[in-house]
Amino acid sequence: MSSDVLLREVTADDLPIFFEHQLDPEANHMAAFTAKDPADRDAYMARWTRILGDETISSQTILFKGQVAGSVSTFEESGRREVTYWIGKQYWGKGIATSALEAFLGRLATRPLYARVAKDNAASLSASFLKFGSYIGA
Repeated sequence: MSSDVLLREVTADDLPIFFEHQLDPEANHMAAFTAKDPADRDAYMARWTRILGDETISSQTILFKGQVAGSVSTFEESGRREVTYWIGKQYWGKGIATSALEAFLGRLATRPLYARVAKDNAASLSASFLKFGSYIGA
């Protein structure tokens, strides 16, 4: 992992930054799996409160040069362990997701891992997590 990219536990102070990241329309299009109303702050915070309280979900904040760049998580869906991440648009194209995913997945013993990726999100399709798990089409 690049020394500029670090992972740490998610804190309540990260959530407003995550919320701002997911407001970007292009990011929502690239993610394809988004909230019904991305602008609903209360729903977003309630979702993250559930995530942080769920012991079956592992989430980490991605830091780039000390700044909150996004998050990475693993959770169970339909009997499969899935991986998800979100990177703020201003951090795209810097290899941050790849570095963070390699570090995060290196800590996990569970295999196989699965991911759903929007078919037009070439960067995520080629991200390093594909060598650790399986792709579920989107």
